[in-house]
Amino acid sequence: MIIQPAKRTQSVQEYYFSRKLKEIDRMNAEREADGKDRIINLGIGAPDGMPPAAAIEALKEAASQPGNHAYQSYIGIPALRQAFADWYARYYHVELNPATEIQPLVGSKEGILLISLAFIDKGDKVLVPDPGYPTYSSASALAEAETVTYDLVPENGWQPDFEKLEKTDLSGVKIMWTNYPNMPTGAPATGELYRKLADFGRRHGILICNDNPYSFILNDNPLSILAAEGARECCLELNSLSKAHNMSGWRIGMVAGDAEMISQILKVKSQMDSGMFKPLQLAAIEALKQGPEWFGKLNEEYRRRRVLAGKIFDIVGAEYDRDSSGMFLWGRVSQKCRLLQQERDAEGEWTGKSPGERISDRILYGAGVFITPGFIFGKNGRDYIRISLCARPEVLESAAEKIRRM
Repeated sequence: MIIQPAKRTQSVQEYYFSRKLKEIDRMNAEREADGKDRIINLGIGAPDGMPPAAAIEALKEAASQPGNHAYQSYIGIPALRQAFADWYARYYHVELNPATEIQPLVGSKEGILLISLAFIDKGDKVLVPDPGYPTYSSASALAEAETVTYDLVPENGWQPDFEKLEKTDLSGVKIMWTNYPNMPTGAPATGELYRKLADFGRRHGILICNDNPYSFILNDNPLSILAAEGARECCLELNSLSKAHNMSGWRIGMVAGDAEMISQILKVKSQMDSGMFKPLQLAAIEALKQGPEWFGKLNEEYRRRRVLAGKIFDIVGAEYDRDSSGMFLWGRVSQKCRLLQQERDAEGEWTGKSPGERISDRILYGAGVFITPGFIFGKNGRDYIRISLCARPEVLESAAEKIRRM
């Protein structure tokens, strides 16, 4: 290169799934040349179902109108903000001002970086969960913040240990990232958890940022942190249509919270892009009108898939929660397998890899099935593997049979 990359990029790597998918693409090319089946990918949470039919029809109709192809407002059309407000009132029992307390986003992932750039200065500290979504750490690093991890462990229901947090040096901490129903563990949100988080944020002057895209998946009681007492003072919430409406590729999300905080996020967003394509906004409005029957049918299918994913873990010998929420199943590699892998280390094989990654690699190279290793979510995920439920039942059954034969 003629110049050196920015120093801030040295603290982050290419996203794990970006690197792994390139490897899987290479393997598929080789397997096809040898007449073998393609790799079964159970790694990424990209819903395979169709979006609501009304949303698709609205998109098609609006895209055919000449006046809908111009630049759009940075804050979205009023009807979309109202639809998000109605959605929150109907399902989360949270009243939001659509004019000032909602900012549409190009997917909620965009919001993680926007929030980081809007509120973090170089040297500030950010609390991120371990295990947790890697983008929380990478966005903090790009904003030149210091990442402070807090442990999530099964003994505590994968919830923060508030007693331990109170003893932590919190000087300089500006943001705390949370995510419930939790990814990757599937731990559900509770009203008590959200009350504790809001109280913690208020008392310590920390902005609590709750990432909430899984609240409808395998969960009959969707909750918002903004419903907690005092949350408006110290909480922001990200949400999207990606998971609960089968619209991950559409990139339609939002952030909600206090009007002054939303205005700071808009200040950054307005320098980075333009408003969302109007036909997408009109389609989102239709999607947000879906009633309980939509989510009931969605979860009926995910419950079926959760059982089939559990059978894969039964074959592997991984321990898991049969009632977890969200669109993944999170399993701990059995103690026997961990001990066997330690013996392999003594022989010089699989050196440096966590138990979860070793099992993941063995299944990938031996059975042609990709299961995500838990180490990518932090040190507390080293002994775990994760299966996406975004695969048809017959695909999950085929994956189980391939692993069983291996």
